[in-house]
This record gives sequence, C-alpha cells and structure tokens, in this order.
Amino acid sequence: MYSASHPSLDRRGLAWVLALHGAAFWGLLQMKVISLPEPLAALSVSLLQPTEATRPDPAVVPPKPRPVTRKPETMPTPPSVQLTTPESAASPSAAVAPAPTPAPPAPVAAPVAATATQPRFDADYLDNPKPAYPALSRRSGEQGKVVLRVQVAASGLPTEVHLHAGSGSSRLDNAALDAVRRWKFVPARLGSEPVAASVLVPIVFSLKD
Repeated sequence: MYSASHPSLDRRGLAWVLALHGAAFWGLLQMKVISLPEPLAALSVSLLQPTEATRPDPAVVPPKPRPVTRKPETMPTPPSVQLTTPESAASPSAAVAPAPTPAPPAPVAAPVAATATQPRFDADYLDNPKPAYPALSRRSGEQGKVVLRVQVAASGLPTEVHLHAGSGSSRLDNAALDAVRRWKFVPARLGSEPVAASVLVPIVFSLKD
C-alpha cells in the first residue's frame, strides 16, 4: 500500500534530478563542451511620415517644355565699294556714276577678194618695137617660136628676162631677149594696186611675113 507521503517524495526527487542535470549542464558549459546558440539580432523597421516638402501635391502639374525655334542665320551684307575720281575725292559728297556698258562691236564684213590681173605687153600705147630678124637667119631660112619669162615690177619695167622655151636657133633666141629687155609693160594689179608679177611673152620668127 502506498502512503500519503509518496507524492511529496516524488516532487523532491524530481527537483533533485533537475538540480543534478542543471549542475551537469553548467559544468559542461564551463568546460566549453557545449555552447549556447547566439541570440538572433532583431531587425526593427520604422515608417517615416512624409513631410510637406516630400509629399506630392496632386493639384500641381509640371509645365510642358516649350519647343525652341532657331532664327535663320543671315549672312552679313558685304561692304559696298565706291570708285573715286580726283574731282570726287575733293568733294566727299560727290557720287560716282557707273561706267556705261560698251556696245557690242559691229560685225565686220568679210573682205571682198580683190581681182588680180597679169602684166600686159600688147597695149598699143606702149609702142614696143618688134625684135629684129637676124640677117644670117634670114639667109639660112631659120624660123621658130621663142617664149620668154619676164618679171615685171610694179612700175611696169622688166627686171628679169629668161628663156622659157627656145626656137632651136640661138640667133633668134638672143634677138628676142635683146628686144624684150627694152620693152615697157602694163604692171599687174591686185584690185586697184599695181604689184610685181611675171608673164610669159611669146615671139614668133617667120619668113612668110
């Protein structure tokens, strides 16, 4: 049978057991066999009340930026230059009139080709004598045609006389050369101006005349 003192004994035994466990646990802590976990750091969060400076005003709307328009750049006007003459230099208020624009030159007509003429030796007023027929050539029956080239100056006088084509007889050729060297000619002309030129002079020696 259990007595009435058993419950008190159990409580004292339990307390004694807990005391022993506590002493053992304390000893283990002192010997650093076990360690207690570090307490967790508590985070604190506080909400700040908005001030008047940071509180948005729903009634105020920021203005929209205005578009910037650039004015067109204008080029500087070049300085005007005025020409001065000795008279205008003496008078500062004198203005120089602009020079008149020269008129275009008149078209030049193409020159008309001047008409050229050859020297002449057959004019009647020249009164040129015929070559003399050599007497020995007459007796011998020599006849033929001599052609001379004559260079005539602008004055109408022969400057050079050469045999262009002979007759086959030196006497007839020399007679023609001697006569023509004393002749006069109508000079060649270029338009209205007399010019020097050459001309062929034929002379025929014939016994039939």
